[in-house]
Amino acid sequence: MSSDASPDPRPTPSRSSEPLRASTLAVTAGRPAKVPDAPLNEPITMASTYVAGGDVEYGRYGNPTWSALEEALGALEGGRCLTFASGLAAVATVLDLVGQGAKVVAPRHSYTGTMGQLADLEARGRLRTQLVDVTDTAAVVEACADAALVWLESPTNPALELADIATITAAAHEAGAYVVVDNTFATPLLQKPLEDEVDLVVHSATKFLAGHSDVLMGAVCTRDDDLYAVLKGRRDLIGAVPGPFEAWLTLRGLRTLHLRVERSQANAQELVTRLREHPALSEVRYPGFGGIISIVLAEGAMAADLLVRKTGLWVHATSLGGVESTFERRRRWKVEPATIPDGLVRLSVGVEDVEDLWADLRRALDDLVL
Repeated sequence: MSSDASPDPRPTPSRSSEPLRASTLAVTAGRPAKVPDAPLNEPITMASTYVAGGDVEYGRYGNPTWSALEEALGALEGGRCLTFASGLAAVATVLDLVGQGAKVVAPRHSYTGTMGQLADLEARGRLRTQLVDVTDTAAVVEACADAALVWLESPTNPALELADIATITAAAHEAGAYVVVDNTFATPLLQKPLEDEVDLVVHSATKFLAGHSDVLMGAVCTRDDDLYAVLKGRRDLIGAVPGPFEAWLTLRGLRTLHLRVERSQANAQELVTRLREHPALSEVRYPGFGGIISIVLAEGAMAADLLVRKTGLWVHATSLGGVESTFERRRRWKVEPATIPDGLVRLSVGVEDVEDLWADLRRALDDLVL
């Protein structure tokens, strides 16, 4: 290479023609250029103002630390990524694209923040919402007929139901509707909705992507350049941008996503086998992958409330996806749908030793049947 040749600003991690696997992308994507004395990690750029004449100019329009995270998560999902101040900021920006009075189809069991935003927009006459059982594919397809947007969770929160994403997406597109999938529970390591022709993928990056219960962050990914440009314009205008330190923390967390998801899933699968044999439970819900389990206590809400107060290792908390194991009775929130059982407890399985997790949980469950 001649002395005046300059490297690509962000060269691909490998010159091989073979596409990199997800675990490799999690580690390598979004790195600075490999030049002498360059840092291995993108630095935190604390700047609100930039010298005029470039592509950024102002801190609401861009930041190198965001860009590194967006490059990495976009590579994992197979599209382009925009990050936001929180998962709900990402949700709100997407829903803001729905036309006045248009119809949104959504699962009856969904993240309460998403449901709350839909209810608020409907109460103000901004849009119409039709809630569906995502496991009833024929009913969802029928609901797509006059929809502008079809919102999916698969697995749903906290019922852990699965949708036929490909079939529903095809029906929605035939009807002229966009499709959004909240991929927070599955992560791009276990599910890539863009490969099923979904238009937008949404994440609460607060959860598994960041993975350490210390960040609020949201993201939207798409393969549609026009949608990307519209969403970028909305983010610029509204200002729902992430902080550079939060973006840096999320990117650091993303580097171990594959390790954390692998361990969390292995722990969850072992716990599911044991939980299904315990007499204190009437139901164990698990979609077959991932680190989230929902259990239903046979004695209902009181037993569930007792369970989350009896453990020493499991933490009673409303969030999920961190390295630590947390759980929560979801119906303690009044906004949770009445179709969610009173005694349902959602477990977010962490990366601790599974024998310690089981011993702590089993002791608490055993106390409920003595």
